[in-house]
Amino acid sequence: QKEMHAMEQGSVQEHGRSRKLSKIWVINERVRVGLAESLSTYVMMVFGLGSVAQVVTGRGAFGEYLSVNLGFGLGVAMGMHIGGRVSGAHMNAAVSFSMCLFGRLGWRMLPVYILCQLIGSFLAAGTIYSLYYDAIYHYCGGNLTVSGPKATAGIFATYPAPYLSLPAGFLDQVIGTAMLLLCLMALSDQRNQPAPSGSEPIAVGLLVLLIGVSLGSNSGYAINPSRDLGPRIFTAIAGWGPEVFRAGNGWWWVPVLAPMVGGVTGASIYKVFVELHHPSPCEHRREIEDEAEEEAAPLDMQKNLSPEVCV
Repeated sequence: QKEMHAMEQGSVQEHGRSRKLSKIWVINERVRVGLAESLSTYVMMVFGLGSVAQVVTGRGAFGEYLSVNLGFGLGVAMGMHIGGRVSGAHMNAAVSFSMCLFGRLGWRMLPVYILCQLIGSFLAAGTIYSLYYDAIYHYCGGNLTVSGPKATAGIFATYPAPYLSLPAGFLDQVIGTAMLLLCLMALSDQRNQPAPSGSEPIAVGLLVLLIGVSLGSNSGYAINPSRDLGPRIFTAIAGWGPEVFRAGNGWWWVPVLAPMVGGVTGASIYKVFVELHHPSPCEHRREIEDEAEEEAAPLDMQKNLSPEVCV
């Protein structure tokens, strides 16, 4: 009986220890993913916002619209290199939300991703503000404005062109983000034509560059709630004030909500038009075997021919 009691006690202790280790592992996993996602987003945003600051404060002497596209595209690539194998380097709340909806990310991790993305983008805005502080004040004469010929709030967050209505702007962000998620789904689809292993960062960076040069002029192609909201909050605190939320007929909510709609739309389109129609693994294996047999058939015929016929 004593031996049985000792064994039971040992079993209880072992079970308690395993539960503690499990909890520690879960906490560590969230911390590890969160830190990687924050740093990935921070790096992407430093390069992206820095390219905008250089163009605006340099009055075109240190780049132009293409420079901004390149800055964000290459910034995304570098961010993916930093956190791609740890958190997936979403760097975009619309991407994280879509991945949860399609079962590729647990819902319990969504708040971690969004919070860390916002922290990364907020800190990046602070970094660029500090780095270009003198240039910004020299450019605008110390008058921090959201609109007008010397506006500087657009360095950090996106604002609509003067001709753009809210409904058209909403559609602009839905389509831009839909194209992003549609192509991301294709680039990661191992049963279609995915990006070669190791080349995913540059492929996604080129995708962001492509969206910028084709769909970016209406409102700066935020296509990312995390990219827009964090820096907008920073500018409200840093001196631009509540006008950052009032400008463009209250534009601020469009790049927050529309990308969520667009991300789900684009991912759904790819799934309905392509992914759902992939053959089953057995059918795929049978197709490969049939192709191999067809390729080998001419060789088998040659083997069966007599030497006289081959001459």
